[in-house]
Amino acid sequence: MSKPREQWAMNKERLVIIGAGMAATRLVEELVARAPGRYEITLIGEEHALPYNRVLLSSVLAREAALDDVVLKPARWWQDAGVTRIVGRKALCIEPGTQRVTLDGGEALSYSKLVLATGSRAVRLPVEGADLPGVHAFRDLDDVRALGALGAARRRVVTIGGGLLGLEAAYGLAKLGAESTLLHVVDRLMERQLDAEGAALLGRLVEEKGVRVRLGAQTTRIIGRDRVEGVELADGQLIQADAVVFAVGIRPNAELAAEAGLKVERGVVVDDGLMSSDPNIFAIGECAEHRSQCYGLVAPAYEQARVLATRLAGGAAGYEGSVVSTNLKVSGVRVFSAGDYLGGAGASRIICSDSRMGVYRKLVIEGDRLTGAILVGDTSGAQDYLELIRTGADVSAMRNALMFDLPSLKEAA
Repeated sequence: MSKPREQWAMNKERLVIIGAGMAATRLVEELVARAPGRYEITLIGEEHALPYNRVLLSSVLAREAALDDVVLKPARWWQDAGVTRIVGRKALCIEPGTQRVTLDGGEALSYSKLVLATGSRAVRLPVEGADLPGVHAFRDLDDVRALGALGAARRRVVTIGGGLLGLEAAYGLAKLGAESTLLHVVDRLMERQLDAEGAALLGRLVEEKGVRVRLGAQTTRIIGRDRVEGVELADGQLIQADAVVFAVGIRPNAELAAEAGLKVERGVVVDDGLMSSDPNIFAIGECAEHRSQCYGLVAPAYEQARVLATRLAGGAAGYEGSVVSTNLKVSGVRVFSAGDYLGGAGASRIICSDSRMGVYRKLVIEGDRLTGAILVGDTSGAQDYLELIRTGADVSAMRNALMFDLPSLKEAA
């Protein structure tokens, strides 16, 4: 803890935040900037580490970044912001009637306002052997340490799941020296962000970096007596392995809210003000469900944090949802995807593909508006494209130059 809770000022509202990840950190940052000193803030985190950037865990695994590089704010920043950090502790229950949170060990904290930023957890396939020693996830620093040891020991590791996390885990393991195999049940990688051609190029580039990719590969069970020995596929093939990494999706951590009687569907249901079914409890980030949508990306969490901070500071703001986009270095390959990258029947598509250069660029236009984009290999102009998609700006005047000579939005205006 950075500050004794006995020193809470009586004239300040008590804000308790459960969760110490990226969404919670951004909320505190935005709130202390808007309303310094209005709240006595307590942050509860299950991990002992300072809040860190989970997006960069893949870089830590691949030895492209150090642990210190992914820390969001140093300890002194939290102290200067007047935040009480409770680390290595779990919130066991919320009592909305008495406005209290009980921690493991029996300690109870009162609150005026409560924010749930509990994030999500990795899904494990319900297959035989899923609980064997040697089966891992890829969500936190402990996972990074475990996978790093496997890579350094040059083990045979099978990663199940061809989305972003699976690709990053498989690439990091391969870079460390592991015999890395990636299994994906559908016919293309990152099927929620890429079309068939973009995914095919990404798959080829990933294999060039040492990852063996198997598509249409359905895992039926994990083989082993005392620990992982292999993975069996639906076609009967057995892939020998010393370890397995599940990267098949995430599930919102909403059980605490459900047990407190809050409205929970897939996540904690919130309105446009990020308020739950209890007027003193809010939710942001991966645990929140807004207009039937749960976002598993950082950008929506940051947008939600900004809106909630404005409201908690006494201002007016509303969250209307986010344009989902991906702009990352995936397995060492630059990838950007945003909006409706497939397009409807009336949409036009501008495509530039050069497999030898490892470049695929696709823009989708409906009417005079850019509605979707995919960039693989060359992601120049990504932020301008995203802004055009978000604003729905008329692109008719720049249509001919849109692919490679995109005028800046300022010049276009």
